[in-house]
Amino acid sequence: MTLTLYPAIDLKDGACVRLKRGEMADATVYSDDPGAQARAWQDAGFHWLHVVDLNGAFAGRSVNGAAVAAIRSASTLPIQLGGGIRDRAGITRWLEAGITRVILGSIAARNPTLVREACREFPGCIAVGIDARDGRVAVEGWAETSDLLATDLAARFEDAGAAAIIYTDIARDGMLGGLNLDATLDLASRLTTPVIASGGVGDLADLAALKSRATPSIDGVIVGRALYDGRIQPAAALALLAT
Repeated sequence: MTLTLYPAIDLKDGACVRLKRGEMADATVYSDDPGAQARAWQDAGFHWLHVVDLNGAFAGRSVNGAAVAAIRSASTLPIQLGGGIRDRAGITRWLEAGITRVILGSIAARNPTLVREACREFPGCIAVGIDARDGRVAVEGWAETSDLLATDLAARFEDAGAAAIIYTDIARDGMLGGLNLDATLDLASRLTTPVIASGGVGDLADLAALKSRATPSIDGVIVGRALYDGRIQPAAALALLAT
């Protein structure tokens, strides 16, 4: 079973950064040219790009639009984009701008009806982002943790027609200590909707562990810091997940 590897491009103030546990004050800048970074990932052999507007996630509206546009212009790869997309107008605007898949995160917890309507109106173009802290859903750029269990939120969209559920363990994100495999696999076992794992991949062994335990619902995995730091070489990772 082949898993898709999604290289992350997280945008803060127009630059490509990586955070630790979602803390905006703890950002490492890896590139001030998002378009060039997108081309680099395309040239490395990736098949998708995972882009997040971090400022937008906190502001509740798209902020890094120019950087996203630069990424879209520089690469022919399909892009999934999240961060601050909270209404139908925002969804439509980005899809019309050439984004392949829009990720709806905070709004999935706040307004599930909108998400379900978007899934029907734009089939195959909507992913639900579920970010969890200790198993509970975090929203507003991870600044707030709700009482809602991640598994319960995922179940609400099982019949909605979402292209994917993107599950991130916040405590592990950017820490290179490995995915929360147990929580990810538990969530995936409850769903037929494809699940994309995120948060904590630090080396090839982490990818191998996911691959060895992946169920049919596991679609792929997002990797950020480990790629930027050179801990994971794209060719080796892509080969591992393709076998």
